[in-house]
Amino acid sequence: MQAAVMYGGVVVKGSVNSNSTSLAVSFSRAQKGRKQKQLSSSIDFSNTNCQLLSSSSSCMPHRTSCFGLRLDSFSSMGTELTRSSLFRSRPIVKALASGGGGEGDVEEGRPIKSVEHVNYVVPPQQQQGKASTGTVFPFVGVACLGATLFGYHLGVVNGSLEYLAKDLGIVENTALQGWVVSTLLAGATVGSFTGGSLADKFGRTRTFQLDAIPLTIGALLCATAQSVHTMIIGRLLAGIGIGISSAIVPLYISEISPTEIRGALGSINQLFICIGILLALVAGLPLAGNPIWWRTMFGISAVPAVLLALGMAFSPESPRWLFQQGKFSEAEKSIKTLNGKERVADVMTDLSVGSQGSAEPEAGWFDLFSSRYWKVVSVGVALFFFQQMAGINAVVYYSTAVFRSAGIASDVAASALVGASNVLGTTIASSLMDRQGRKSLLITSFFGMAASMLLLSLSFTWKALAPYSGTLAVLGTVCYVLSFSLGAGPVPALLLPEIFASRIRAKAVALSLGMHWAANFVIGLYFLSFVNKFGISSVYLGFSGICLSAVVYIAAYVVETKGRSLEEIERALNPTI
Repeated sequence: MQAAVMYGGVVVKGSVNSNSTSLAVSFSRAQKGRKQKQLSSSIDFSNTNCQLLSSSSSCMPHRTSCFGLRLDSFSSMGTELTRSSLFRSRPIVKALASGGGGEGDVEEGRPIKSVEHVNYVVPPQQQQGKASTGTVFPFVGVACLGATLFGYHLGVVNGSLEYLAKDLGIVENTALQGWVVSTLLAGATVGSFTGGSLADKFGRTRTFQLDAIPLTIGALLCATAQSVHTMIIGRLLAGIGIGISSAIVPLYISEISPTEIRGALGSINQLFICIGILLALVAGLPLAGNPIWWRTMFGISAVPAVLLALGMAFSPESPRWLFQQGKFSEAEKSIKTLNGKERVADVMTDLSVGSQGSAEPEAGWFDLFSSRYWKVVSVGVALFFFQQMAGINAVVYYSTAVFRSAGIASDVAASALVGASNVLGTTIASSLMDRQGRKSLLITSFFGMAASMLLLSLSFTWKALAPYSGTLAVLGTVCYVLSFSLGAGPVPALLLPEIFASRIRAKAVALSLGMHWAANFVIGLYFLSFVNKFGISSVYLGFSGICLSAVVYIAAYVVETKGRSLEEIERALNPTI
């Protein structure tokens, strides 16, 4: 039997002798204005190393490449044939067959029963099928219900705190009010660490369904609370729920998205967080006329939690998780649902190549701190550290006072302007993510945040700007939020699942999110104390310095992942795998 394929611009022809375990292969490249060069070789399948023996004078004995291709890549092709085709019940690549049809006809893969059926080769990058991207969107939308709840629970207490404090009798107790607010963040810290382990053990979709339990119970406890203690327990459970969501939403989206639109889909996570915050603001509008409306505000958040659980029952599991568990047929079905039938072979090939030489079990928590992984894990931790310590939550918290100084008395108007800036910037980032790249957006974002913080600091202290201080403060705040949403907001959650090896991905994302919530908690706890001690201008100047430090760090240590599959990124960052 004979087969032929164009591989990287080189015509690869092969034949299998039915009475032997060897494959004769010839490689040729037609060069413009020159005689065609040819290399003939044979691959012995009885040898698991698949030695490639050259019989052509076109390549010198000691050369490692021919026609611009490395000879060891041809050997890898032979290895892939033996590993993927001969010893598996299902092929994971397509074939170009010359037997039984015209040369170059495409023959769909079929189970291999004997050596005679070997007519499979790894398809070239240029010939990969185009993803049916539209089929991914509904499942990304279901996952983003978790992101919406993330934003909603963060924002719902802002407008309702005054009214629930009166209802629960804690108006005079600011410490208990602080616990109602901050317990959510403490729960989220716990949830972010838990989410990684759950996602590794049970899979991504099942973890979403489990996550709906604390989200639903927490919402109902808050809505029906008759004491502050019940309220705090409800907030703690809701916090655990959004902490788990913060870890698995970007993880799931990155693993099911086609490479060419992964950046745009990944940034949708941040967009839905912003939408959740805006929904919380809108939900608070009836409070002025109905003081007990705060209970409805908390209660309605149970609805998207239930929808999340139901939606995930019909959503495909992550193909990468299934492949790691050895569930190859289920992985193929998942890829077919997500990307279309024509991409099954290509994606399975990527997963197979990515797993070569790494039959290791899932990593433990201590593995994250090993010399093998810490360099890349530290990038994830640092990005979320810079994201939170750059002052985004402080700016949002202080925005009402800033807008009042500019003559904007309406808290709703101030919050809406900040929220609209966030949504606008995130929308723009979604369109730029796969064109400009992650790294350039991060650098631009943090630089813009540094400039905006400097403007805010000067507007409070520079006497020459006193007549325009209110306008400049509003401009600085809006520019800061817009800059944040262009990169510092959406990129870290997208970038981290891309740069982490599959073996550590879930736990490394969880660890990085733990830093996010811990830094968030610290900022919320100490921001006002720092303002009272050093002044708002000095604090904003400090935030500007942190943003500039982030620019330097990103330029030195962050890699660009645009247009590369997760397996390609993993092999580049972890050459030993």
